[in-house]
Amino acid sequence: MKKVILILVMFGLGFIGCKKETNSNLDSTQTESNPKETSKSMKNTISIVEIPVSNMDRAIKFYQTILNVSIEKMAMEDTELGVIPADENSVSVVLVKGKDYTPTKNGIMVYLNLGDDLQPALDKVEKNGGKIVLPKTLISPEMGYYAFIIDTEGTKIGFHSAK
Repeated sequence: MKKVILILVMFGLGFIGCKKETNSNLDSTQTESNPKETSKSMKNTISIVEIPVSNMDRAIKFYQTILNVSIEKMAMEDTELGVIPADENSVSVVLVKGKDYTPTKNGIMVYLNLGDDLQPALDKVEKNGGKIVLPKTLISPEMGYYAFIIDTEGTKIGFHSAK
C-alpha cells in the first residue's frame, strides 16, 4: 500500500512540476549543474512510465496474463489507473485511462524487462488479443533480445530479455 501511495504522490507531483515549468520564466543567470554530481544523487532517470489504454479491464487482463502479475486497479479523479507491481528501486509502470491519454503505435517506446527470456510472454500475446509486430530478435550477445507487440489497446510495446 505504501508503494501505491508513493506512486500517486509522484504522479501528482509530476503534474504540478509540469505546470510550474510551463508557467515560469527560467532565470537566464542559472548555472548549469554538474552532470557527475547529478548522477550520484539520482537512482533512476525515469521514475514512472504510463501506458495509455482505452479499456482498463481489457488492458489489465492482457498485461496480467502476459506479465504473470496482479495489477491493482485504482481511480484518481477522472483517471483510471492499473498499477503494475514493481520493486522498490525500479521504474513504476502504470496503465492509464483518461481524457488526455490515447493509445498509439507512434511515440516514445517502452520496453518491458522480461528477465531471462521474453519468449514465454511473447507466446501469450496473440492468444490474449495482442499482435506480434517483430518476433524475438537478437540485439547482441551482450545486450540480449527484443521483440515488439501491439497490445489490446493499440499501443506498441517492446519486450527485452537477456536470452
